[in-house]
Amino acid sequence: METHALISNDAVVFGILAMLLAFVFWSSESGLKFFTGFYRIFPPLLICYFLPSLLTTFSIVDPEQSNLYFVASRFLLPAALVILTAVADLPATLRLGPKALALFATGTFGVIIGGPIALLIASAFAPDLLGVEGPNAVWRGMATVAGSWIGGAANQTAIREIFGVGPDAFSAWVAVDVIVANIWMAVLLAFAANQEKVDKWLKADRSALSEVKRKAEEYEAAHARIPTLKDLIFILAIGFGATAFAHAGADILAPFFREKFPDAAQFSVHSTFFWIIVFATMIGVVLSFTKARSLQGAGAMKVGSVFVYILVATVGLNMNIRALTETPAFFLIGGLWISIHAGLLILVAKLIRAPSFFLAVGSQANIGGAASAPVVAAAFHPNLAPVGALLAVLGYVAGTFGAWFCGQVMRIVAGQ
Repeated sequence: METHALISNDAVVFGILAMLLAFVFWSSESGLKFFTGFYRIFPPLLICYFLPSLLTTFSIVDPEQSNLYFVASRFLLPAALVILTAVADLPATLRLGPKALALFATGTFGVIIGGPIALLIASAFAPDLLGVEGPNAVWRGMATVAGSWIGGAANQTAIREIFGVGPDAFSAWVAVDVIVANIWMAVLLAFAANQEKVDKWLKADRSALSEVKRKAEEYEAAHARIPTLKDLIFILAIGFGATAFAHAGADILAPFFREKFPDAAQFSVHSTFFWIIVFATMIGVVLSFTKARSLQGAGAMKVGSVFVYILVATVGLNMNIRALTETPAFFLIGGLWISIHAGLLILVAKLIRAPSFFLAVGSQANIGGAASAPVVAAAFHPNLAPVGALLAVLGYVAGTFGAWFCGQVMRIVAGQ
């Protein structure tokens, strides 16, 4: 397909993204009055995410013609997961579990009930939405979004096949999925930048979370040293070596499950990316109980964070704000849907006095999946990235079942 983007060379695009990241870091720490006030409202990580989206919105870059997101999600994301998990205080991190699981389940439930409610409300104002039948029916397209928002791309594809979604409905709702999910991710990154204020409003008990952060910072301070070239080589070797094992394992298991268990697609076990994330997380967990953890003092967490920021920039490339004008009714439904999901999460978080971290990661493990849940978790603290990864894997498992049920309810709402 011919691209009309101004820049199509990935080397040039990557250089621009690197310069945008450098500009954000320079300006956020420059001490200049304008930037100080600006970043007090818009956190740096959010801007690292938003600026690349302008390249797509103004047709400077076409993300569909670029391999940067694929490279970042398949190479840098697993490496970052391994590095950040390997240097984490895993026992303390896993003790955060119950509230994280409660809000993850709430997020899943919010997607399942949010779709039918949003469709019901929208149909009251625009009855024509329910008039389309057959493969391009609105409810069918929405079901694929539910698959993506509970699980990921593999679940979305499975739902498309299960419900026989037509190409027009699928392409329109993919745009809704990407734009609405990315806008919501921006809100969650803003929560991370203002977590103490949000937690105060939620009346949250931050004690366990603060303890994890305190112990991580104390460990890093006690073991801090000027990194040598050997340290940096070791950090990269651990990250990319484990990524190699993850890819090798995924290349064996995904085809095995496709051949031996062809009906198990709903568990995402046919997806290579699913196995890459599983293996990377498992390897990171094992390494966290070895001497590899001492590399935290040599800046391993900073190296992992660099990979995360590059991933954030490539994710931002996938948001084209102008798509909002193409199917505005669908985007309004998507906005209403995500608002129901968010409202339910905030209500439960207030009831159980959960910190905003659990709300954000419980949501993003559903809506964004493994590619962005660790990013949102790391925005609260790099040591917390494993929580995002582990919950995202749960989302893959639940994705197809939850989306199928959601689709059936929406079919009933649509009277089809």
